[in-house]
Amino acid sequence: MSRQRLPAKRLIGAGMVILGMIGAAWVGVRESSAANAEPEYVFSYAENQAADYPTTLGAYRFAELVEERTEGRIRIMVWPDGELGVERDIIRQMQFGGVDFARVSLSQLAEYIPEFNALQMPYLYTDSGHMWRVLDGEIGDTFLGKVSAYELVGLSWYDAGARNFYTAHKPITALEDMQGMRIRVQESELMADMVEALGATAVPGEYADVYANIERGIVDGAENNWPSYESMSHYEVAGYFTVDEHTRVPEMQLCSAHTWEKLSGEDRQILLECAKESALYERECWTLREKESRQIVTSKGAKVVELSAEEKKRFFNAVKGVYEKYCGDYMDIIDEIIAMGD
Repeated sequence: MSRQRLPAKRLIGAGMVILGMIGAAWVGVRESSAANAEPEYVFSYAENQAADYPTTLGAYRFAELVEERTEGRIRIMVWPDGELGVERDIIRQMQFGGVDFARVSLSQLAEYIPEFNALQMPYLYTDSGHMWRVLDGEIGDTFLGKVSAYELVGLSWYDAGARNFYTAHKPITALEDMQGMRIRVQESELMADMVEALGATAVPGEYADVYANIERGIVDGAENNWPSYESMSHYEVAGYFTVDEHTRVPEMQLCSAHTWEKLSGEDRQILLECAKESALYERECWTLREKESRQIVTSKGAKVVELSAEEKKRFFNAVKGVYEKYCGDYMDIIDEIIAMGD
């Protein structure tokens, strides 16, 4: 099969405390086993989140399972906090075998493999259960296989929750409230178009700058999931959080094709099984972290607005043009996904 390369110039809380302790314990287990077994392979795993973040805990779990089931022959070293680089650069490194494993956002892959937009369109999923019915089924398996044309191997899906709007000076309670607002978005054309379709002005910017830009009035608000809103203290400058769940952007666990080709069929099967088990664990971590983050911000005074189903329908109707722009060739998949939520 011929493989394509992504463009180089573009791809250059008690509960969570316990989970963090478990993650640290896994690291200790790996370090202890290192003294007792000489591995055949030592692989790298890139993760841009903190060591106690759900996706990182999932990575630790994956590494532990692999080492256990290969009896120490395969050791995977997890590098959290973006130590190996940002996601777009990690993907590039994986294509050339510089990084062995990683967890990346679907939004990063969709910038270069447009068909992936079909899994992350705004207001596509009715709830978390709807998304997992899609990803755990035939559609999800098909999309895991699509990265093989890009020197990558899709292993499993991780959770990243739902993204919501939060604002500084007034809450978003209806579509009309979006008018005239300046909303920070990821550097994603799709996200920018979604915000513009809702009547606001999209302001692409770095995640690290969100707090300061809201505080200075450069933007009126932003959008993200509960843990990000809490962990970056955005609730201090944007005290209104509107639960509209405009996007659910899943994450994908990846292996470099160069790494994959070194392994036997038996070891590949072990990796796939461990990846799927770690994904189930990561979802549990995510659910716990999400609940904890919501409790923290509301205890600090954040005001939560829950949009009604009728109002969410108005938001969905407002972004139909975005579907036509990004998924005109994939509407059969979109229709199938929507049907799975009925």
